[in-house]
Amino acid sequence: MLEQYPNDVKLVFKNFPLTRIHKAAMNAAIGALAANQQEKFWEFHSELFKNYNKLNDAMFDEIATNLGLDMEQFKQDMQNPALAGLVQRDLKDGVAVGVRGTPSIFVNGRQLKQRSLPGFKAAIDAELQKAKKK
Repeated sequence: MLEQYPNDVKLVFKNFPLTRIHKAAMNAAIGALAANQQEKFWEFHSELFKNYNKLNDAMFDEIATNLGLDMEQFKQDMQNPALAGLVQRDLKDGVAVGVRGTPSIFVNGRQLKQRSLPGFKAAIDAELQKAKKK
């Protein structure tokens, strides 16, 4: 959708760690934000999902090492309270709008029920039509 609507669509990613299900979810989210400090968010994020069933601090370090991150910086960023605060803010925002699980997708503040590419396209097209009428 970003390629199809380069001037009309913006992706905003919010963390929603499911800590009741995954004990390491909070640190995983912080790890992805720490990787983002070195411009490797999506790569780290992808590796988290590939290894979702064995996430722990050692796995986060392994992923960071494999991605070629500066490990001293990564470890400092993992301890950065500002990154933990971002995750907490995202979690609070998600709860406020009724997120119950992941992934949850919103288009202009409305949760998307049809999470297929045609569903995305239909929702985006409908929003663009509304905007033209204004």
